[in-house]
Amino acid sequence: MVFDALEMINSRHEFALAADTSIAIGLAGAAGAAIAGVTDWSDVDPPARRLGLIHGLLNIGATALFVTSVILRKRKARSKGRGFAALGYALMSYSAHLGGKMVYEHRVGVDRTAGETFPENFTAVLPESKLPDNTPTLAMHQGVPILLVRRGERLFAIAETCSHFSGPLSEGKLDGDSIVCPYHSSRFALADGRVLDGPAVHPQPCLEVRARNGEIEVRRPRSRH
Repeated sequence: MVFDALEMINSRHEFALAADTSIAIGLAGAAGAAIAGVTDWSDVDPPARRLGLIHGLLNIGATALFVTSVILRKRKARSKGRGFAALGYALMSYSAHLGGKMVYEHRVGVDRTAGETFPENFTAVLPESKLPDNTPTLAMHQGVPILLVRRGERLFAIAETCSHFSGPLSEGKLDGDSIVCPYHSSRFALADGRVLDGPAVHPQPCLEVRARNGEIEVRRPRSRH
């Protein structure tokens, strides 16, 4: 839009070339964005799913307007091309507004564990007798769910809320030293919370855990310098 405006003011070829190149780069990026968007949308639940569909359709419309603009520019109808680009920009701006609502209101693509607080010092969250072997177990600390897993002599503790779409990991299934979310089958390593299989992209917060005096205790990991 800026280069189009500069071309209208100065009629310089460099500005026309920059405007056309900007649109071409944008269209190339739109293809990748569409693939990523469809992947995200496939896992979204109502009402964000309907909003996401509208967002996607508007983006398709904006892309069609920009493609038309490119064609008109190639045919030397630059004034009409700029008009279609302006319409595409307006449509894209409203679509971006809906995309913002999806992120900030419906938390699509946001780490669902963000804001959860865990104890700074070792705190008992479950009697050791209630933690069976090889069974994902839910514990609570001040309203925040924690996943506990015992595998032989090893203890694991990570955030129980799936970072992808808030699935309850305590209802998931163990796969070796990993846990599979029951909602969309994201898989996380129990040892450090890293993502082993998507669609999740954010790791699970991992806690230090120990058994002491008949209780399972957890705390946030100490910072390493």
